[in-house]
Amino acid sequence: MLVQAAQQAGLKPLAVDLWGDQDTQACAEEIQQILSLAEEHLLPAINYFLRKYPVTYVVYGSGLEQYPDSLRCIDSRLIVLGNQPEVFARLHDKPTFFSLLKALEIPYPEVSFRKPDQDVAWLLKPMQGQGGVGIRRYCMGESAEPSVYWQKYQEGAPHSVLFLADGKRSQVVGFNRQWTIALNSRDEFIFSGLINCTELSVRQKNQISAWLDKLVPELSLKGLNSLDFIQSGQTIYVLEINPRPPASMQLYDADLFVRHIKACQGELVDYQPGQDGFTAYQIVYAQQDMQIPDDFEWPEGVVDIPNAGSIISTGQPICSMIAHAKEPDEVLEQLLIKQALINQPYDRFQTHGIQRQRQ
Repeated sequence: MLVQAAQQAGLKPLAVDLWGDQDTQACAEEIQQILSLAEEHLLPAINYFLRKYPVTYVVYGSGLEQYPDSLRCIDSRLIVLGNQPEVFARLHDKPTFFSLLKALEIPYPEVSFRKPDQDVAWLLKPMQGQGGVGIRRYCMGESAEPSVYWQKYQEGAPHSVLFLADGKRSQVVGFNRQWTIALNSRDEFIFSGLINCTELSVRQKNQISAWLDKLVPELSLKGLNSLDFIQSGQTIYVLEINPRPPASMQLYDADLFVRHIKACQGELVDYQPGQDGFTAYQIVYAQQDMQIPDDFEWPEGVVDIPNAGSIISTGQPICSMIAHAKEPDEVLEQLLIKQALINQPYDRFQTHGIQRQRQ
């Protein structure tokens, strides 16, 4: 996603990537594919590029949540265009984050950092997680690892707001309705897709914008970020902030990569966001272990395309789909059609959460 955005902005990106998919290979000047984002794997790739190219800046995406030392390693060698390591770490220090929300009088579902004794619906969440990985329903009395916390399950519709920040001010790009899937008993709330269409009221949007006006200077947020929240009737509950460019940036044609860079350098570019129709993004997951055929024909609008011969394990993402249309239902119908085309050779892919009707 970021490599494609950088190329579209007229830059010549160098990529360090876990997957090395076809999109990344097509858009990057050069790619270093690594086994993990741990410092021992990341550092050699960074040093390789530093030796070969006059590299100065870096933009990071998802995956570093479990590797804060890797972000500090990057920051020691390159100028980070994004949130600084200390900001990133503070947001993933859950006791600190929720204490801040409480101090700012921003609602959130109740949390506990020790095993709860109330027999109510709790979720078990990793302290350092991304995309819903590891979130599941908690059974009273069961054992839990030290690196988790508990949050009361809140009924409602999951959403996010995409925004830019310059460390002091925020600028909303758009509000999105999200959906999740259950891949297995330990991953019950995996991020699956989103659409830039919501039923949020003007009052609710203004309330969220006001919260961002408080959070951005308090946290010194910069660049593209997203805030996840639950809409339950007239009440909004904040869940978390993703302090890096999120998947939802693909829903908007607003030169966001360039604006991300400028925001990180202290400049929020004024603009009037226009929306001609609606756009949705959906992840396709494998229902069983599989290998991508050499002659597989991917439908138009499919991104993050794996290389032929790639082995995809059960529950892993295979690719993503993007669809655009005048009406939300048309967008979701397009996703279903793309899914059917992908499924034609063999029914091994699944896209959970696609909804024909808005909720």
